[in-house]
Amino acid sequence: MSSKIKLAFENCKKEKRAALITYTVAGDNNKNNSLKILKTVAKNADIVELGFPHNTPIADGGQIQGSSYRALKNGIKLKDVFNISKNFKKTNPLKPLILMGYYNLILQNGENNFLKSCKNSKVDGLIVVDLPWPENKQFSKKCKKKSINFIQLISPTTSKIRMKKIIKDSHDMIYYISMLSTTGGKLKISPTRILENYKKIKRYSKNKSLVIGFGITLKTIASLKSADGLVVGSQLCRVITNSLKKRQNPVTKLDKLVYRLKNKIQ
Repeated sequence: MSSKIKLAFENCKKEKRAALITYTVAGDNNKNNSLKILKTVAKNADIVELGFPHNTPIADGGQIQGSSYRALKNGIKLKDVFNISKNFKKTNPLKPLILMGYYNLILQNGENNFLKSCKNSKVDGLIVVDLPWPENKQFSKKCKKKSINFIQLISPTTSKIRMKKIIKDSHDMIYYISMLSTTGGKLKISPTRILENYKKIKRYSKNKSLVIGFGITLKTIASLKSADGLVVGSQLCRVITNSLKKRQNPVTKLDKLVYRLKNKIQ
């Protein structure tokens, strides 16, 4: 049986468009709003990513750090992330949900306990930023046994030999980091160059979906729409930050933004 992630990409291919993947931080700016935000962006997103709030990020830029800070300040715990996931899935059972975060939270909880919680919360996939190949091989196998997609990362500096091995061990989706930067930075290289690199990787991953993340915004998304999927995160976090500063409803603002992002890749 195909995973929900694989089915989402197949549906997008039938519609001849890229999949839109959104990222928000669990608990930003509080538990209730976080769930409302997730449900709202899911109306136009094909796949939703939910980040674990974290106080020692590796690749997260300022906007995502700000979201994490608000969530942690409001006392968000790992159990709350799973509760948000479970409640989201009650009303969106077919929408793929990916959790994204860092390995120390998994390690503290215990890999088996963590995956059990993922399964109970109907989580479809995992991105663990600081657990690279080949160190992730055993955990990736555990994920597969639980029918949870473990999503591998590839960057512009990944060698061809290493890239082939990562692709071979990957599940249904691979995440290509468009540039050497933290999230939320402006594109340092042209969309044309990004797509050139993307196509080289795609030659080796024809049966797996390859998405692009980092630097994807309302301004840049259309120029990269030939990819299998595009991830937008920091711009969503920025909208939440600005809405809260102006005492506006971030849910309404995000609804409009994700609708516009979807239209750019139709």
